[in-house]
Amino acid sequence: MNLHHLRYFVTLAHLEHYTKAAKQLSITQPSLSHAIAALEEELNVRLFEKDGRNVVLTRWGNVFLKDVEEILAHLDSSVANLKMTGSGNGTIDIGCIRVLGASYVPGLMREFVKANPDKNISYRLHSEGGLSADIIEGLKNRQYDIAFCSKYKDDPSVDFVKVASQDLVMAVPIDHPLAAQDSIKLKDTLAYPQILFDRRSGLRDIIDSLFAKAGGYPDCIMEIEEDMVIAGLVSQGFGIAVVPDMHVFHELPIKTLTITEPVPERDFYMASLKGTYFAPLVMSFKEFAVTFQYKSKYIF
Repeated sequence: MNLHHLRYFVTLAHLEHYTKAAKQLSITQPSLSHAIAALEEELNVRLFEKDGRNVVLTRWGNVFLKDVEEILAHLDSSVANLKMTGSGNGTIDIGCIRVLGASYVPGLMREFVKANPDKNISYRLHSEGGLSADIIEGLKNRQYDIAFCSKYKDDPSVDFVKVASQDLVMAVPIDHPLAAQDSIKLKDTLAYPQILFDRRSGLRDIIDSLFAKAGGYPDCIMEIEEDMVIAGLVSQGFGIAVVPDMHVFHELPIKTLTITEPVPERDFYMASLKGTYFAPLVMSFKEFAVTFQYKSKYIF
């Protein structure tokens, strides 16, 4: 079906006059008549009928008009969006783990807009699932242009670029035997029951690696996905935990101890699919993210 013929049909439907419609479309009247006849022949339905010197839509022409106008509106909108994106404007779809969605990624988004005052930039921010594994899966399913998360396993299809770091600390209840200290070696915590992050969390591999370096593994009493839930459990004395150094751990009855050996650090990455075309706006955002300097001590 010829796209021009559909546009000719809409114009004629509104003007109800072949000469006026042909003039508005900048084509000859015979060309317009031929186009409408070809469209009717393809559909095997009469779209117009005479009304004196004018033409009017048949019942089926009215039904067809509503559908065609809706389709052309969607098409025109999509074309406009693509042209905008190609010119360095448009919308960026970003996936991120929740801890980065609280401050780091919104800060990056704001600074990118400030750095590009001449651009029309909008965002869609996604954090469904919350775990790095879920975010990477969404990236690979092309739900996002780009993602921010922990490095979840080695995946040959994903490019990881380090963009930020976060200190890890040992969180203990304020009445815990270790709370009298300000720092500790990780091996000295092995005798105490501990709460660990879920195995699907990008943080779990980091913590397991730290314990391997410390020469032992603690008694794991629970595996939890959310930082906030771990904070609540530690504050109520269920166990101690290696956690990111976040504000919440300083607002609850919890003591955070610096881990001196092995020295822990959690890295965050910008993830994108390898071998994928990036619109100019997304490419510009990726380059900006690499040089972005986060100004707060806390990621969350």
